Amino acid sequence: MATAEAQQAIKKTFVGTPFFAVIGASKDKTKFGTKVLQWYQERSFNVTPVHPVQQIQQKEAELEGLKTLGSLSQLPSPKETAISVITPPKACDKAHQYGYSSLMSFCTKVTLGILEQAKELSIPAIWLQPGAEDPAVIDYIKEHGLADRVIYGGPCILVEGDQIIKSLL
Repeated sequence: MATAEAQQAIKKTFVGTPFFAVIGASKDKTKFGTKVLQWYQERSFNVTPVHPVQQIQQKEAELEGLKTLGSLSQLPSPKETAISVITPPKACDKAHQYGYSSLMSFCTKVTLGILEQAKELSIPAIWLQPGAEDPAVIDYIKEHGLADRVIYGGPCILVEGDQIIKSLL
């Protein structure tokens, strides 16, 4: 993980971007992905929900009144968009405990696919919300030169976001 100073710099880059995307929001208002999406909306940020399953089916065509994209590549300005990732690798550990190893593999692949797309699209900052990383994801971040763009292993934007915004004023 990057030093505390480097993490703070990434967080400032993150909140300083003009556009945001949330990956992992759903129609379930009790889930953290939706709460993160609402956090951006409550602060009048320009935010877009991205739902990777959207590419396969029309499951979440609209979330919180916003059109949902199926991929980061559909973002109008990816180089100016910071992304919050609320995908479930750690939640999928439970599935693995019960013998659903294919689900565990799927969850990690979704997060890794997001990171791969983000790197290809030069996304400036990525915040893996708590529970969105696992050892394979962390290894990918380190091995693919993303450590200077990814926040992970700490509190979520719901906890630190307002404080970081205030520090920029």
